Amino acid sequence: MIQIKSQREISLMRRAGEIAAAARRLAGNMVAPGVTTREIDKAVFDFIRAHGAKPSFLKYNGYPASICISVNNEVIHGIPGKRVLREGDIVSLDVGAALDGYHGDCAATIPCGKVSGEAMHLIEVTRQSFYEGIKFARPGNRISDISHAVQTYAEQNGCSVVRDYVGHGVGSKLHEAPEVPNFGPPGRGARLFPGMTFAVEPMLNAGDYKIRRLSDGWTVVTLDGSLSAHFENTILITSGKPEILTVCPEDTE
Repeated sequence: MIQIKSQREISLMRRAGEIAAAARRLAGNMVAPGVTTREIDKAVFDFIRAHGAKPSFLKYNGYPASICISVNNEVIHGIPGKRVLREGDIVSLDVGAALDGYHGDCAATIPCGKVSGEAMHLIEVTRQSFYEGIKFARPGNRISDISHAVQTYAEQNGCSVVRDYVGHGVGSKLHEAPEVPNFGPPGRGARLFPGMTFAVEPMLNAGDYKIRRLSDGWTVVTLDGSLSAHFENTILITSGKPEILTVCPEDTE
């Protein structure tokens, strides 16, 4: 069942979203050659805890870190560790924060120094596909109207859309109903009503959409080794245009 959030719940989600977005911004500012992914994870943990919240991902289904950091051909769920970032890498940062029982969830892919034209194109298309999708996040439309808009924009711009992982409802649980795919025909799925909250998160590949999971049980990579990018925000369905609850100033459209 899809939860319609009360004004109190929406207020709590705004606060959680602000912390998650600020943590994502902090992580993005740290992306530079020579920095380890573990250093970014520690900074995110310290920041979220200093703001009275908890990292949503830490120990979630056994996940061992506070942020997912996925580099180059890694799609999602990369585990921070000793890896040293290098010039030309693209780095996907996925952050969640829980405050007073409610979550904010967001992600972005950041270039590490100067990156290739192909990499920058992928990052920009992934980001814009999110905004194309949420143009349809209005009352009366259906979930798959968002999905179809993401897929159409991505494929028109030469990128493929990951099928195996999708967006989701978010609220008192990090993952709630419904699923929010980034592909499919329009006019299907649940109808949208004010008070619904979703994490819309396009995951696009420069090559084929097929993926595989590594032996660590978490890290998902492209099957063909192509680059992958990720962009996500938690949104609220309102009586008009959707409200982004995890917005960073530099992400405004």
